[in-house]
Amino acid sequence: MVSGVGSELPVRDLVAAVSSVQPVDWLAIGPPLAVAVTALVVLVVDAFLPVRQRGLAPWLSLLGLVVALGLLVPLAAASGPRGVFCAGGAPEPPAACSYVVDSLTLVFQLIAAGGAALVVLLSAGRADARADRPRTGTLGAGVPPGEYHFLLLASVTGAMALAGARDLITLVVALEVVSLPAFALVGLRRGDGRGAEAALKFFLVSVVSVAVMLFGVSFVYGATGTVYLDRIAAVLRSGGLATLTGDGMAAVAGVGVVLTLVGLAFKVAAVPFHFWVPDTYVGAPVPVAAYLSVVSKAAGFVGLLLVVSIAFPSYADVWGPVLGVLAALTMTVGNLVALRQRNAVRLLAWSSVAQAGYLLVPLGTGGENGVLAATVAYLLIYAVINLGAFSVVALGVAGPGRGRFLDDYRGLFWRQPLRAVALGFFLLALAGLPPGVLGLFGKVVLFRAAIDGGAGWLAVVMAVNVVIALAYYLYWTALLFVPARSEDGAAAVADIGTGAGRVTEVRAGAVAGSVASSGNGGTPAGASGVTLDPWPARLAVVVLAVLAIVLSVAPNLAIDVLRHLPTSL
Repeated sequence: MVSGVGSELPVRDLVAAVSSVQPVDWLAIGPPLAVAVTALVVLVVDAFLPVRQRGLAPWLSLLGLVVALGLLVPLAAASGPRGVFCAGGAPEPPAACSYVVDSLTLVFQLIAAGGAALVVLLSAGRADARADRPRTGTLGAGVPPGEYHFLLLASVTGAMALAGARDLITLVVALEVVSLPAFALVGLRRGDGRGAEAALKFFLVSVVSVAVMLFGVSFVYGATGTVYLDRIAAVLRSGGLATLTGDGMAAVAGVGVVLTLVGLAFKVAAVPFHFWVPDTYVGAPVPVAAYLSVVSKAAGFVGLLLVVSIAFPSYADVWGPVLGVLAALTMTVGNLVALRQRNAVRLLAWSSVAQAGYLLVPLGTGGENGVLAATVAYLLIYAVINLGAFSVVALGVAGPGRGRFLDDYRGLFWRQPLRAVALGFFLLALAGLPPGVLGLFGKVVLFRAAIDGGAGWLAVVMAVNVVIALAYYLYWTALLFVPARSEDGAAAVADIGTGAGRVTEVRAGAVAGSVASSGNGGTPAGASGVTLDPWPARLAVVVLAVLAIVLSVAPNLAIDVLRHLPTSL
């Protein structure tokens, strides 16, 4: 045995290495971890169970999401933020940490897990009387349930991890974990060429967006020398760019900020980076489109909120005008094109583009006061009412060729009054009209944020767009209560608005039911004799309607959601 100083060095290095290992706060990372473990369990169970017993996948998925929601309760009751995976030499967490749990994290994890749980309900139960049909709810035929729920949970894991990301690397990786399974979800239905085309468009656009974002992130890292959001803000605020690296690096940092925001603009479907949305939503199963419009979009917005409110507040004079212009373009283009739509899902797709413009309004002011709270409040309200509208449409599309076109909803109140009332309520809430006053309160919050931030022009643009949106929301709502047309077997012409123009489809009698249903993965009319409304999907509509009514009666639950949580930002 060799003694002396040389023999002490390895021991000393080992002690130093052991002391540098950080304890993991398992409760802090519990919600996304629970969803990730559930995804693996669903995949393994589906691989080894007999085909007839694979109906467990949605219920295992729902159980995992409920566990994740339950883990949010003790985190919300805790005092102060919790940081995990922090840099060495950093002060007390959450400074310089890769993952932080605060009120913003909790709200977005609630949206992600809660929204995904409702999408799982839309994807469960039997929509066909034939016993040999898979129990895939409103998804329709051709979608393997095990793979579907695994991919859905994997994407939700990324969304929940993104909510807590506090460095650029974790943010980009989590954002891609959200997107990669979503590509497969869009094109998962077997034999559906339109779904495969939509998935390819979605994939190509996302690849471009992440490339642009990584280019911007590299500029920011090169200019500041750090990837932690709070440290980036400290360097940019202190003027360290000029003293450490020369005056030119301030311009490099500015370019990095803009490119990072452009990459995130693809994710939130802001104009002119929106062109993938209509075809992707129409080509995907309706529950997948609902997921993309709420959870996936929320993930993009939380990434945008994190970088502008934590990392780049000192560059508000750069990103404020950029986001203001994007907000005006996005809401205007979305609403004007939505006026021409006669396809229900495509109309909701363009409506979601317009809603993204509304969500960008507080950020477009470039201010700090109330921006975060206004965006989070409206996003929470939007998630409830938009998911509700998609849920009712999913029930319609799952039927024998009914529900794809707006004209299919003519006189729905006289056939299915409860469903018509629910859809009308959600549409009026999206328009911001009573009795859906939660949408009205949400828009008032956005108006106030724009005016208080000194962006009166943006408030005027938003007011004009709210009036434009009334045209298609009220038209669809009115159709629900007018008398239905008599079925005389004659051909009905339905105009479907597309990005390149209008495509005319002729639907006649039973042929219309077969074509429309098979295109949506449903059962053609007459194939099984009986088409059922899956009870889990109906339960999802009821839950969303109750949430919307509660938020209409007590809108402060959403408007002041950040203030209600004891965990500070």
